[in-house]
Amino acid sequence: MPQELNYLRETASQTAGPYVHIGLAPGAAGFDIYREELGWDIAGPNAGGQRIRVEGLVIDGMGSPVKDVLLEVWQANSEGNYAHPEGGGEVEEGFRGWGRVITDFETGEWGFDTVKPGPVMGRNGRMMAPHLNLWIVARGINIGLNTRMYFPDEEDANAKDPVINLVEWEKRRATLIARRDDRDGKPVYRFDIRLQGDDETVFFDI
Repeated sequence: MPQELNYLRETASQTAGPYVHIGLAPGAAGFDIYREELGWDIAGPNAGGQRIRVEGLVIDGMGSPVKDVLLEVWQANSEGNYAHPEGGGEVEEGFRGWGRVITDFETGEWGFDTVKPGPVMGRNGRMMAPHLNLWIVARGINIGLNTRMYFPDEEDANAKDPVINLVEWEKRRATLIARRDDRDGKPVYRFDIRLQGDDETVFFDI
């Protein structure tokens, strides 16, 4: 190895933004620059299972909504299969299992429509409860935050989930479970993500 490489320093980092929406979700930010926007259609029209709505806020340590957040979601289909060669099974035509949304610039609300995922077999051979994988990035966040959203109407599966059970305190586990309501005959799951404070959402180092 050339001796000069021993003196190379780590590249400086910075937080995402302020143009994160233009680069990653320009259509949602009002910029028509891509022929096809990535990440808008998670499930596609052919996906089986129950159609649901997921909504929430990202809340800072002072209790205020953060209004410039980008969220990505990965999920399995209703049979517990991911749209990936190693996903463990087949998915419906058009099922991406991945989406990207931004918060409303005025209210901080975010939301998307999809299908409720099924239980997923984990790498250790243990079944994981139905869940959504979420990645959050915004100004002030140096490294994207990874968390999960579980469903309140899956109590038995949640109690056996190997990931939830990594969290020692019941109060902390509760930050991973959404609240359910029904709107126009469709389940709506509310999942507020708290970045700091007593009720800070559990984030995973993955």
